[in-house]
Amino acid sequence: MSNARLILRNLVKVFPARGGGGVLRAVDDVSLEIASGEFVTLLGPSGCGKTTTLRLIAGFELPSGGEILLDGGNVTNLPPNKRDMALVFQNYALFPHMSVADNVAYGLQTRGLPKAEIRRKVSDMLTSIGLHGLEERRPNQLSGGQQQRVALARCLVMEPRILLFDEPLSNLDAKLRVQMRAEIHGLQRRLGITSVYVTHDQIEAMALSDRIIVMNAGRIEQVGTPQEIYHLPRTRFVADFIGRANFLPATLLESSGETADVDILGQRMNVANSFQHGRGAALTAMIRPETIDLADDPSLPQVTVTQAMYLGSETEYVVNFGDHQLVVVDTSPRIGRFYAEGRQVGMALDPSSVHLLGAEA
Repeated sequence: MSNARLILRNLVKVFPARGGGGVLRAVDDVSLEIASGEFVTLLGPSGCGKTTTLRLIAGFELPSGGEILLDGGNVTNLPPNKRDMALVFQNYALFPHMSVADNVAYGLQTRGLPKAEIRRKVSDMLTSIGLHGLEERRPNQLSGGQQQRVALARCLVMEPRILLFDEPLSNLDAKLRVQMRAEIHGLQRRLGITSVYVTHDQIEAMALSDRIIVMNAGRIEQVGTPQEIYHLPRTRFVADFIGRANFLPATLLESSGETADVDILGQRMNVANSFQHGRGAALTAMIRPETIDLADDPSLPQVTVTQAMYLGSETEYVVNFGDHQLVVVDTSPRIGRFYAEGRQVGMALDPSSVHLLGAEA
């Protein structure tokens, strides 16, 4: 399976705004380099520009500005069939009157390959993707997961240099999504094909990606590994979109090197710091709910439990500390350790889990 290096350089896509007044910059000066064999995900809310960016890469839309390079060659204005890419659609786009084998063979037939070579390639692909024995079935005789595999096989049998995914799991139920997510992850790692994936599902993005590109209002908000995006968000938007987060006011007391002493909820903490602010500067502390501990300890600052929800694998609390409300998640609930609503309990914050953002972030 071939793969390739993809570069987006100052990519812009402008559409007329609804109502005829002005324009909408759906993609606004997006630059990105995707390494050969890398799996990247464009992640963000509806309307952030991720799907338009994917359509620009695929050639279904032409950019208003900027360029797209594939292994150094400019493909910006090439039609989709000249880009050596394959797109896995959200709705599978299978031909209902064709068998599984014929659906997978369709692209090879349009290339005019010999029938014997087509049969061999289709057979090998269906075996590798777990569809051997289903060659003669029609799409309506398959489960949702099997239809998704056929759509994948149809793309992969063409041996594209770039594999594109447009929210391919959004039509599946929750359990099947998890299963197909694991299959896509294993398949991409095994084949080493350069892949660009679009989703609004943060869990999907973190599970699959080498890097995540978080988009907001047509622009790239942050690029990083799943761990960097989750633990070291650069903006409040990223912190809030990926997972859950508590945001608390923090005051800079003293700064030295890469750490700083800050006041958070009246507690002095030494935390990691990348800001160059002076003493007294107002910052925002981001704290993930699962890093906060609750305990029957009167020496700790006391909070009031206002909501408690036992979810089996975790317990989720909402607690009040003065005027501030925090979400706390116990990821290892034990029988007998459940803090009922209305109860007062001690709260411990881990300084190593505090991430500082600018107050305006």
